[in-house]
Amino acid sequence: MSELVTGEAVALELRPARLPSRALAVLLDLIVAFTVYIGVSIGLAAATASLDDAAQVALAIATFLLVLVGAPIAVETLSHGRSLGKLACGLRVVRDDGGPIRFRHALVRGALGVVEILATFGVVACIASLVSARGRRLGDVFAGTLVVRERVPVGQTRFVPPPPPWLAGRFAELDLSAVPDALWLAVRQYLTRMQQLDPQVSWAMAARLAGDLATRTGAPAPTDIPPAAYLAAVVQERQAREARRAFADHTSASTGVPGAYAPPVPNAYAPPVPGTSSAPAPPHVPAAMPAAPVTRPAAAPVAPAATTAERPATGFVPPA
Repeated sequence: MSELVTGEAVALELRPARLPSRALAVLLDLIVAFTVYIGVSIGLAAATASLDDAAQVALAIATFLLVLVGAPIAVETLSHGRSLGKLACGLRVVRDDGGPIRFRHALVRGALGVVEILATFGVVACIASLVSARGRRLGDVFAGTLVVRERVPVGQTRFVPPPPPWLAGRFAELDLSAVPDALWLAVRQYLTRMQQLDPQVSWAMAARLAGDLATRTGAPAPTDIPPAAYLAAVVQERQAREARRAFADHTSASTGVPGAYAPPVPNAYAPPVPGTSSAPAPPHVPAAMPAAPVTRPAAAPVAPAATTAERPATGFVPPA
């Protein structure tokens, strides 16, 4: 369970990996790494038997650094936090805010892992994990990462409701560099659980998080947008930037990232009405507007079309 608790005493839960599962994953990784290291060392010893002692020692040190330090860092970077041992145990290394790790995170973890795991046979890592509330070793603390359980029951998985379509691209120029990971985590966890909260409590929590987010970005939160919708739109903008940076995607921010969100939840961000239940109200459908007449050749005149183009039912009404 995460130690992050909101002002309304609602715990925002993570699923940090426990020490036994982490130790098993590290053991599997070490078995694979040492097997490769021994094989490479034997091959190099046979190929460099004619070299002097100094050259052989230099090759041995280089082999140690490349196989036991460089290879795990490369694997964690390319697999976004899943080594062979973690993949077998259903674990993953993520940032404190739940996002994927980058090279710098894997580098810090790997560099400190030489001292925590290899030099002390894992004693330092075990002690640090037992002392930490979320089971983090020193490499995780300095890198700002967390090892979490990736395999969770399907019934317990949650998604972040998408913002209304008319907010797409509105916060493309917002500066998000000063927003800390802890605040991103609080916003994301709130959005996944807001339908389970009392409407009044949910609205107050969204307003407080929106105020904190606006303070960090330096731009006031729009008054014509519900706080929860503002939070969802900013989270979507951040995910779009992360996707473009990670995959070199030149898609415009106004279109968003395909597949980044689940299907819309009707009236997910509607303001609470005093005296009503917490069940979502029916979606608001704007009044129908006649479509423009369709021009046809004179030989086959037809009547103007009377269809309407309705906006998807998301529960939002565009600001006046």
